[in-house]
This record gives sequence, C-alpha cells and structure tokens, in this order.
Amino acid sequence: MTGRTSAVCILALLALAACAANNEPGRVRFATFNAAMGLAEAGALQSRLAAGDDPALLALAEIIRTVRPDVLLINEFDFQPGFDSAGALNRNYLDAPRAGLEPISYAWTFRAPVNTGVPSGLDLDGDGSPGSPADAWGFGMFPGQYGMLVLSRFPIDRDGARSFREFLWKDMPDALEPSLPDNGKFYSKQAWSEFRLSSKSHWDLPVQIGTTTIHFLVSHPTPPVFDGEEDRNGRRNHDEIRFWADYVVNAGYIYDDAGRHGGLDGGARFVVAGDQNSDPFDGDSHGGAITQLLSSAAIDSSCTPASEGASEATAIQGGANGKQRGNPAYDTSDFSDRVTGNLRLDYVLPSVSLDVLACGVFWPPSGHAQHGLISHSDHRMTWLDVKLPSTN
Repeated sequence: MTGRTSAVCILALLALAACAANNEPGRVRFATFNAAMGLAEAGALQSRLAAGDDPALLALAEIIRTVRPDVLLINEFDFQPGFDSAGALNRNYLDAPRAGLEPISYAWTFRAPVNTGVPSGLDLDGDGSPGSPADAWGFGMFPGQYGMLVLSRFPIDRDGARSFREFLWKDMPDALEPSLPDNGKFYSKQAWSEFRLSSKSHWDLPVQIGTTTIHFLVSHPTPPVFDGEEDRNGRRNHDEIRFWADYVVNAGYIYDDAGRHGGLDGGARFVVAGDQNSDPFDGDSHGGAITQLLSSAAIDSSCTPASEGASEATAIQGGANGKQRGNPAYDTSDFSDRVTGNLRLDYVLPSVSLDVLACGVFWPPSGHAQHGLISHSDHRMTWLDVKLPSTN
C-alpha cells in the first residue's frame, strides 16, 4: 500500500506478523499508545519497572515488541524526577529475554515534567476549595502523574527540542475561554491570567533519521468530560488540539518555554501523535475538535487506522456503541458500553510531505493468542508507516 490513499492494515490472525514486519529500507514506523500507567501513588511506577515481572508492563512490552515502532509516544506513563523510567523499561522489559519475541531497545528517549498534579494554588474547578487534584494545572494527584515518554531508535535532537508546558491559554487568539450559562466567566481573572493550555505538555522533538529530520509533535489533551455547563474541559481539549493545527502552519502567537516564538517553518516534515481524547463523530468533544487536525491542509489524514478487534468489540458489546455514527473499525479505545462506547481517540498524523505506506491499530480479535494483552489499557496502540525521501 503506497501513496496518500486510505490504506489500512488490519491486525488480524495471519496479518499480524506481516503488519508488524518493518524491514523495508527507508520505511519508518511511528506510534502512540496510552498505556494506562498513571498510577495512584508517586513512585509506584518506579517499583513496578524495577521488578521486571509486572503484568501490565509485560503486556506493554509484548505489544511494543510485536508492533515494533521506530518512534513511540507513550501517554499515561508517570514522570518521576531523577528516575530514568525509559532506561528501566528498556532494560527490564523491552530488551530482556522473553520467549517467542525478539527484544527491542530504544537508544534515544525523551521525558520531561508535565502539568498534571502541579499545584496551581487556585480554585480551578470552582468548588470553593483550592488544593484538590482538579485544581492542579492538569488533573493529577501528584506532579508527573499521567506523564509522557518518547522512545526512539533514531537520534532525538535534544538541543532542538521545544516544550510548551507553560504556554498560557489566554495567549491563543480567540481562545475558547469557559463561560457560565449567564455569559459570566467561569475562571477568575487571576486564574485565567495564569492558566496553562497544556494539561500535560506539548513537545516538538526533532528526530534525525539519516539525512531527514521529522518533528515528532506529541501531547495528551484533557478528556472533554468531568465538567459542567461551562464545558471547561471540552474547550481546553479543543484548544490543546488546535495548538498543533496552528503550530504546523507557523502561527506567530506561539512561544515555547524558552521564550522562542513561532511554529514550524514551511516545508518541515512532521508527525502529530497522541491520545487526543476526541472522536470525529462521537463522544463529548467540543465542536469539531479533532477535525482541526484531520482537515488541515498541512496534514495527510487519508490513512485511517483500523482493526478487526475494534469491529468485533462493538458487535459483542452493543449498548452505546449501537448509537454511534463512526465506523467501529476505526475505534482505538474501549469504554463503558452503557454510557460512552468505543471511540477513535488516538492519532498518528503525518505532514503532506511524507509518503504514507500503511497504518493500523493493535487490537487482536478474541481467539487470537495476543488478545489478552489489551486488558491492561482502555486504549490501543496506533501506528503509521512512512517512506523517507530518497537521498539519491
């Protein structure tokens, strides 16, 4: 499957190994996975990484070893200052001997602080009592909960990396500031003047693959739920997604944590990845949130990842799934069938300057030997293969 077509690679019984094979010269696989390793206590992930036998981490490692992404974003992977979580994951799970699966190791990694669990000192949820997890700059019980980790087989230009964790929401033109039904402002003047847009962070990581630089643009916007009529989380989710839509066309209002202004230069190659918490047809997103990326002239969204497991899950589970408009084969998450249903929330979207080869979702159907791996997260790994430009 070549070119900017709607090619999909469904991870079914016999197709699984073929889809995971990634040996073609110049072919690079990017992926995102919400691993649901945002744990209830600070330091808990460190202990489980050190153990080497944690069931959820073993499942994560088997999924990674099967899909074999070259560049991977892991969402919901707690950040702990001073602890090399990537090194422990590599050493104790990915590169450790395991029967039947070839080891994999990532020489280049990126981890950094996020806004989750960082106290704001303000009453952000409007309950009159500051200090709860909902009053942090991003919902969290401790700093670094639900963090992000990037693993790469290719060099990450750390000097060229940009973080936008401290970018203020108010500095986005026409920001969707939450308001009350009487048109009053939900946030106080002080809160709005200090409010950070990113619920976790936004990172631009230049990855050097031979002579080609691809900017890996990663984030994890807040879910558009757990709020009220003011839709504060839905509006924030919309604008967190909008940030990348503006960034890839070099919007001048943007600034990073080092004070550098502007987005990507014209012609830059990039891949936007992450659990965007927004479905194009279903769920609780604020109007057209993910469409800002899917309809961008700078982004090739023609390859829609699909899986046999997602279609089967909808047929078996029923409930809210039966009322949805989207194609169930494209779902990347599995939620309550009484309320939400399964949704397409995870995306790997390339620039139009990259040649798309294939894409898919790791969601093996029931009866498959690896079906049990999906029980450890309510999301599924989503991947995309691109062909690098010829250097001849």
